[in-house]
Formats: sequence, structure tokens, C-alpha cells
Amino acid sequence: MGARTSRRGLLRGGAGASLLALAACSGDDSATPGRRSSAPPTGSATPPPTTTAPSTPATPTTAAPSTSTGTAVRPRIADTVVDGIPVPWGIAFLPDGSALVGARDTGALYVVSQGRKKVVGHLDVRSRVDEGGETGLLGLALHPDFATNGLLYAYLSTDDDNRIVRMTYDGGLGRPEPILTGIATSTHHNGGGLVFGPDGMLYASTGDAENTASAPDKRSLNGKVLRLTDAGKPGRGNPFGNEVWTYGHRNVEGIRFDERGRLWASEFGDKGADELNLLRRGKDYGWPYVEGADGPGGYADPLAQWPVDECSPSGIAIAAGRAWLGALQGECVWSVVLDGPDRGRTRQHFAGDHGRLRSVALAPDGSLWVTTSNRDGRTTPRPGDDRILRVTL
Repeated sequence: MGARTSRRGLLRGGAGASLLALAACSGDDSATPGRRSSAPPTGSATPPPTTTAPSTPATPTTAAPSTSTGTAVRPRIADTVVDGIPVPWGIAFLPDGSALVGARDTGALYVVSQGRKKVVGHLDVRSRVDEGGETGLLGLALHPDFATNGLLYAYLSTDDDNRIVRMTYDGGLGRPEPILTGIATSTHHNGGGLVFGPDGMLYASTGDAENTASAPDKRSLNGKVLRLTDAGKPGRGNPFGNEVWTYGHRNVEGIRFDERGRLWASEFGDKGADELNLLRRGKDYGWPYVEGADGPGGYADPLAQWPVDECSPSGIAIAAGRAWLGALQGECVWSVVLDGPDRGRTRQHFAGDHGRLRSVALAPDGSLWVTTSNRDGRTTPRPGDDRILRVTL
């Protein structure tokens, strides 16, 4: 089996708590990587570049992190918001500061505030946790006009597909209405990120559903970041006249906008590199032909990348001039400086303290909510799992 490899030295984010890789495993949730081809399908993408980019030195991580303005950031876990939610995944903050939190495998939707949780509804989902899978209730997002229309969006898995649904929430759930169906599903690589952009469009990230040929195929919904209206139609100005915004992705679970309106995505690698990517309209991010940076080779390069046994990035939040990524296999949070002289510098936080860490969300009070994922079938749960941790910066 020919594995995709990076053409540039990996940017190592410091002395990681490197874990033994899962058997025959990629660095993400998946335990069964698909067959790799050294050449693209006919007519589907540009062949992989043959030039070799110069090696990039490892990213230093000994200095204390700082924002582009020089302000020190010292994250610490202040407390536990709640515990006892199995595999919390999507988080959407409500106007009153509480949050809706989805449980991936049960489809339960909780309303959560400090020290309190309450189930307010269930969505019918297909969980593959007994197969070591990644399907279920995934991303959540509130409509920009939620205060007046009460619309909640969810990315979820059924027996037949992954889909995006919308419903009202007013203390209880209205009937889910599918707005985009037919996103291929598989045991692994189901994507699931949702976020509304400053343009009012809904952005959704999908995985390749273990079919690598789908990622470079601009006609496929899989291996993409999609840009949709709030009714699920292709956004005006999309580069290919359909739902696709960017392509060539393996499995993107986390997408988030920063204060400048830039869209960032965390991406699971296979055997070469996990990635933090800045997403730009119509760009090809290289899967399955390039993993990590390829320099002048023609594919969009990540801002930061990690060996797959040190990261497996899922959720992402933007705060204090950094992206904050939950790392499942790395069992930590990684931060990446986004601008200034330290742009691309990575740092590891909370390594090994709480097990697998998945979602990261910026709360209205400026803290980060970080979820553990120890009941996802990949490790031995700890008493009280899973938890939502509150991190102050």
C-alpha cells in the first residue's frame, strides 16, 4: 500500500505526547485507511507534482506563546462545566450564554450551563461506535438570526447518508427538515463541521467517506468544504456552480472563522501529516496526492502540520490570535499563532491530562469549552467521562 507523503519536512509542534498508532491506522479516528493510488483518476485532478520542496525546519515551541501584539497567553483549565455526556461533539452557544451540546452516538441534544445539563430532545442518527466508527450527531450551528427565527442546524448521519437538517429550538426541538442530503457516509471520514460565515452563508465540512477518488472530484459533495444558503442551496459566487467551496480534503471535522473573516479548518492526515489550513475559494488541498505541504507543487499548503501520532485534530476555535485544536490521538490541545512574526508557531497544552480531546468552542465569556472523547470506543473511559472543560486564556 503506497502511503501519501509530505514533500516538506514536518512542522513538529514540540515534544508531543506521541501515542502508539492504532493498528494499520491513520492519525485520525479511522482505523482502516483506504487504498492509495500514486496517480489521480483520469480527468479528476492535476497529477501530483514531481519537484521536491526545500526542507522546512521544525517549529520551535520553547518560548511562551504570544499574540501578534505581544500579549502573553497562558491557558489553564479553570473547572469542569459538566460531566457525564457521552462523546459531546457539536456545541452552539445560545444568546443567554448557555449552549446546546450534541452527544454523537445517542443523538441526544443537551442544554448546558455551568454545573447543569438537561436533555431537550433527540435526533435520529446512525452511530457506528460499536465498529470504532465516527458517525452520529456531529456539528451544530445557530442561524445568524436565531434570536428572531429560532433556527438550529445539525450535521448528522443516517443509515443512508450524511445530511444537514434544520429545526426550531425554543426550549424544545421542532421537527428536523433536511436541507442537504446525499453526502456519502462510511464508518470513517464523515466530516461534520458547521459554521455560518460573515457573509450569512452556511459552511459545512465533509469527509471522503473512505473513497479517495471523491475528494478531487468537484462534482462530489465528499472531501469538501461546502458553501450553502440557509436553505441548503449552492451559495451565489461558488467557484464551480454547485455547493463546493474547497476540495481535496480527506476529513475535516472543524471549521471556524476568525475576526478577519478568514476560514480555518483542521484536517486529519493519513500517515504523513495532520493539518491546519486556511481555506480559500476554489482551492485544492491535495488529498489524496499530497499530505502536508508540497511547496511550489501547486496544492494549497497548510499553515501548520503535525505527525499524525501527535495530533488528530477535530474541533477548532479561534481566540487570542490563535487557532486552538482538540487533538484526539495527541490527547492535548494544540495552539497555532495565525499572524505576525510567530505565524505558524505551534504549542501543546494539557498533554495526557484528560484523555482524548475533541471539540473546542469559544464561549461568550472568552473562555474555551473543550470536550473529552473517552467514550468514543477508542480508549478506556475514566470515571465521569465525558467532560466539558472550561479553559481560560
